[in-house]
Amino acid sequence: MRTTVQFYITYFLAILLSVLCMIFVIYWNATWRGGFAWNGSTLQFNWHPVLMVIGLIVLYGNAVILYRIPVTWQGSKLPWKLLHAGLTFLAFIFAVIGLVAVFDNHNANRLSNVYSLHSWVGICTVSLFAGQWLLGLATFLFPWTPLELRQLAKPLHVWLGTSVFVMSLISSISGINEKLFFVLSGNSTEKYGDQPAEAIFGNALES
Repeated sequence: MRTTVQFYITYFLAILLSVLCMIFVIYWNATWRGGFAWNGSTLQFNWHPVLMVIGLIVLYGNAVILYRIPVTWQGSKLPWKLLHAGLTFLAFIFAVIGLVAVFDNHNANRLSNVYSLHSWVGICTVSLFAGQWLLGLATFLFPWTPLELRQLAKPLHVWLGTSVFVMSLISSISGINEKLFFVLSGNSTEKYGDQPAEAIFGNALES
């Protein structure tokens, strides 16, 4: 009983932190980066960190931890499987729109695509995410999949899902830091190294 209570306290704290993370990234782009638009400008780029954080951190994080919740251990697994699949699919949709936002912005301004370590890790993360989702759908939701195959695939599915989430964290942290370096170059703004308010806020978001 005590362990269950401790889990739920930790779980709700994690949810609170994920919601704060989402609010922080929206506030950062709305306050310091000028807000949002969908016209190929830097305002369209601002959708990229927001959508990726909501999709790959908030939604996917909740999908990953779903089967750790004690209430899912009893009764039919099908509703929880559907919820898990739905959350991961919604996370993927957010991630795809987030990628469209940054590619549109780069193409409209004749900037190179996928040239930094952040972008390489990000593309690998989304690609593995898509493969993981298809693997999970085919293995655990299709009724004709043999039980032996499900048992064999389960450890791989869990390991790959955790790995993709870790890669999502790495992508998000590196992306936010890269953006701060770009916009706080000291040309028309304060330097990142001088620790202006935006840099401090961004570092807090990364933490």
